[in-house]
Amino acid sequence: MFRTFFTLLLVMSLCPPAGATTLKIATLAPDGSSWMQAMRAGAKEVEELTNGRVKLRFYPGGVMGNDKSVLRRIRIGQLQGGALTGGGLASIYPDSQIYSLPLLFRSDAEVAYVRKLMDPVFIEGLRGKGFVCLGFGGGGFAYLMSQVPLTRVEQVKQQKVWVPEGDEISRRAMEALGVSPIQLPVTDVLTGLQTGLIDTIGTSPVGAIGLQWHTRVHYLTDTPLLYLFGTMVIQEKAFLRIDKEDQQHLTQVMMRVFERISEQNQQDNEQARQALLDQGIQFVQPEAEDMRAWRQLVGQAVDEMAEQGVFSESVLQQVRADLESFRKR
Repeated sequence: MFRTFFTLLLVMSLCPPAGATTLKIATLAPDGSSWMQAMRAGAKEVEELTNGRVKLRFYPGGVMGNDKSVLRRIRIGQLQGGALTGGGLASIYPDSQIYSLPLLFRSDAEVAYVRKLMDPVFIEGLRGKGFVCLGFGGGGFAYLMSQVPLTRVEQVKQQKVWVPEGDEISRRAMEALGVSPIQLPVTDVLTGLQTGLIDTIGTSPVGAIGLQWHTRVHYLTDTPLLYLFGTMVIQEKAFLRIDKEDQQHLTQVMMRVFERISEQNQQDNEQARQALLDQGIQFVQPEAEDMRAWRQLVGQAVDEMAEQGVFSESVLQQVRADLESFRKR
């Protein structure tokens, strides 16, 4: 009798709770990175708050492929979500690219102001495309890093500039400056720098050090090139299978996680900037007149893309209006 009762308790302890849901989520973030540590901590909290009814299983390091592959796997049901780059969502929600438009933001304060107003708009836009957003995580600013000092447009034109494979916005922005960019996947950038295929990159200080790209450059053009961010999305139909109270736990916890990720990344990038200086990389300032020319040329290219429907012209104008309001204030 006692043995039967003990066996029953053991079986019950090994079985998942009734109605338990495991959400499979893929990301390019390396296992062990601060992003993965924060997301795993959030997943543990969600599991505890829901008494095991909601679990998050992560597939880090690109084992499920790039963002495009992850979205395809979500569509066919192999995955329920992904922690993706803003550009990675472009195929389902083109406006996700607007935060990362070249030369749009000039400071962290501008980003914070605009995001407070526009994050809800983007979250609603993603919901309209069948995805529930669980938070935006800021990755800081990308800067031009090169083997020679770049302070004028004419100097940039003479470089072999890398843009990420599939990043049509960055490609067109560079072409607007008269540059013929070289598109490569992230995994091939270091080799490209070593072989001379490319000599100029755009990345954050943390990214440059983490990927060892800083070993192949000597200068950083110290003006924000573009804002980097990531977001976690869950397919809406998978999200709706979860109890409403558990949906709230999941959303609230992961939103807090991505707020902490943004704060940590800002601190990490400040430390990484100092580390680059300590390792002998020189920071140079673009000429003011050239900076105005850069912004004008890139702005025109962005306007053309909006007119062609690459992203929403109305959302772009709203972001620009918010920025103008902040700068006047």
